[in-house]
Amino acid sequence: MKTNIHPHYRTVVFHDTSANEYFKVGSTIQTEREIELEGENFSYIPLDVSSKSHPFYTGKQKTYSNEGSMARFRQRFGGFIDAKRS
Repeated sequence: MKTNIHPHYRTVVFHDTSANEYFKVGSTIQTEREIELEGENFSYIPLDVSSKSHPFYTGKQKTYSNEGSMARFRQRFGGFIDAKRS
């Protein structure tokens, strides 16, 4: 393996600022910011969204049934479409 061509791999703390959650993950991301967590210093990356705050992962996402969408469409425009076919 060639030396000095690979990025530095280390533990980095990602902070989800909207949920105030911290994640320690191995990463090669580069940052000048540091944070002390559990008595150790780590590189620090703030995030706006993570799995702790994203609606898809928290179960707060609105889901729409295709059947319901089609029923609403047919209710609005069904008579018009049927009249065009005749």
